Amino acid sequence: MTTRSRPSVLPISSGFVGAPFFSQVSNAISFICAGLNIVSDDLNFRLHKMSSSRGSNILSEDLYKLKQEPDHLLVLVHGIMASPSDWTYAKTELERQLGSNFLIYASSCNSYTKTFDGIDRSGKRLANEVLSVVQNNGSLKRISFLAHSLGGLFTRYAIAVLYSSDNLQEDLHEGSKIENSKLESSLKQGRIGGLEPISFITLATPHLGVRGKKQLPFLLGLHILERLAPPLAPIIVRRTGRQLFLTDDKPNKPPLLLRMASDCEDFKFISSLASFRNHVLYANVSYDHMVGWRTSSIRRETELAKPSLRSLDGYNHVVHVEYCPPIQSEAPHFPSEAAKAKEAAQTASNTQKTEEYYELMEEEMIHGLQRIGWKKVDVNFHSATWPFFAHNNICVKNQWLYYAGAGVIAHVADNLKEQESRPFIVANL
Repeated sequence: MTTRSRPSVLPISSGFVGAPFFSQVSNAISFICAGLNIVSDDLNFRLHKMSSSRGSNILSEDLYKLKQEPDHLLVLVHGIMASPSDWTYAKTELERQLGSNFLIYASSCNSYTKTFDGIDRSGKRLANEVLSVVQNNGSLKRISFLAHSLGGLFTRYAIAVLYSSDNLQEDLHEGSKIENSKLESSLKQGRIGGLEPISFITLATPHLGVRGKKQLPFLLGLHILERLAPPLAPIIVRRTGRQLFLTDDKPNKPPLLLRMASDCEDFKFISSLASFRNHVLYANVSYDHMVGWRTSSIRRETELAKPSLRSLDGYNHVVHVEYCPPIQSEAPHFPSEAAKAKEAAQTASNTQKTEEYYELMEEEMIHGLQRIGWKKVDVNFHSATWPFFAHNNICVKNQWLYYAGAGVIAHVADNLKEQESRPFIVANL
């Protein structure tokens, strides 16, 4: 039996032929590291020199932009039986166009059936959610809202909860004097959640409630459906339904939407709305079977002109823009004769009295809301592939089904950018 001898293992330091090679590699690595240290030291010296010459706060304009935190909160509020996913397209597009100065937040506190809990309860939830966002983002200084459908009413209630009429003198040093009257006016406009209110924008929101074929088109103008809708609404959409049809609370009490057109003891609904620099209403002129043209644009029947069919350049399906300045008028009230008419509306026992009640309430709400200047933007999806989806098109609820509304979102983005630099206009309250 032959025994195979094991090869002897030579240490690298002795006689191993690869030793010179490893030694050379080691020397090369040391040389490279030394060179990198020199480059690093030189770079640090140059940056320090640049910082010293231009100021220690900013190395370069690009670096500053990267470090800049958002100071403008834009809250997106969805409508009835909906969720934050309704804003997927709009949020992405607005972030792209508005840039890092905006923190765009899609509200999630009133998803799906929570929207049936009432405008007041949903509005309070929204207010708490906004406060939480503000508290978690210390860089925020300004706030705007973009709301779709019922979300616009939630937002109107929420901003009243968040409103503070303080003149912000606490933020100024004692003994300082304000010489600029324009600055003094801006300080008196109030705050929403502690932030400066900038833009209030709604898309197809029933500001005057819903009723009949003009306000709730899917009733088709049939008297039997219009008569049954108010008493059936609470069964289907509960508390929210009563408030939308102006039949909430006792017959001798004003409905919530009427109270929201004025300042009340508990909440300053109009003052909070007036505190925003700009107010924009987007309204579908036709094909919206959920919310009519009148209620979403806060117009009387006689104020509705023949809708245009031609889109504005660059904004597909946006057909008309009108600025309505604030009008001096009395605050809305709930006259004594409205109580019996309201009771008839609650029970659907008298069609004529019900009609009188709605006409009276709408006129009072218009009186209250017209004390604020509005930019009214009319939208017409008559040439869209699916025009009957107008209510969802206007906010691009789903990019694949409702992309026809992309021009509306582009118009909203430009509105937000334009309103950043516009002066504050005082409402006639």
